[in-house]
Amino acid sequence: MKMTKLLFREDAYLKSVDAVVQSINERGGIVLDKTNFYATAGGQPGDKGALSFDGKSIEIATTVYDDTKNVVHVAANAEHLPALGASVKLDLDWHTRYRNMRAHTMMHLLCACVPFPVTGGSISDDGGRIDFDIPEGQIPSKDDLAARINQLILEDHKVSFRWISDEEMQANLHLVRTMSVKPPMGTGKVRLVMIGDEGKIDLQPCGGTHVKSTAEIGPMRVAKIESKGKINRRIRLAFA
Repeated sequence: MKMTKLLFREDAYLKSVDAVVQSINERGGIVLDKTNFYATAGGQPGDKGALSFDGKSIEIATTVYDDTKNVVHVAANAEHLPALGASVKLDLDWHTRYRNMRAHTMMHLLCACVPFPVTGGSISDDGGRIDFDIPEGQIPSKDDLAARINQLILEDHKVSFRWISDEEMQANLHLVRTMSVKPPMGTGKVRLVMIGDEGKIDLQPCGGTHVKSTAEIGPMRVAKIESKGKINRRIRLAFA
């Protein structure tokens, strides 16, 4: 069985796609030949939406990777599933996906404004958070940090990507910000997400979905900066 083609890596705005069922696992998870649904990874939740076939529509509750790193669409109810080889249509819950896209790009701007090692992070319904190892005395104030990020949003910087080889990634590991997550290597190429011309604002490997410009994020606020260890600080951002 071929690996699912990940269409969201080339076009995060693809709301619907026609696909073919490749397999269905013992728990009713559906594997397709291609998908526009993002599978849970890197702190970004898996997409949800609907899968239609033969005049029926079933709810996809989330999307995950299986042990072979293939994409599995998890049906909310496994009673009525398509047959192997069936043609189906995938429709994203676009409201949730677009919110995650805005939040993920906002997290990259947070990284650009807080130049310290990242130890974790996640996207939530109202924004997201990142944990940093920040030396004492260098913790930014909430107001100053919000002003810097909102300024980058207002400046409407382009968000784009380019691919490099695994070997190029191995030679440029300084681009990896997250200490707890390995760069997405293993397929022969790695996607770099760039904010600003040639990534002058932010440049790092990332397989997630992003908006096309920082202006799409909209106004935000720093909800909280809290201590999670001797030098570890959790910074939460929220949409204003």
